[in-house]
Amino acid sequence: MDTYQTVQGDTWDMIAKKQYGDEKKMDILMMNNFQQLDYVVFPAGLLVNIPELSNDEKQGWPEWRKH
Repeated sequence: MDTYQTVQGDTWDMIAKKQYGDEKKMDILMMNNFQQLDYVVFPAGLLVNIPELSNDEKQGWPEWRKH
């Protein structure tokens, strides 16, 4: 698992876009960073866990199709 150090003004969708190339993957970040869920807009310097995507997540399949 990688980490990302926030920049002042980052949001969940911005971090997902920077790290995964897809802002819709912000839910993956949020599920792996419960301690940061109070933030809508991040201050600088916080560490966010960036989990590796599964093959299903890389392909962007909807949740119902993954089972």
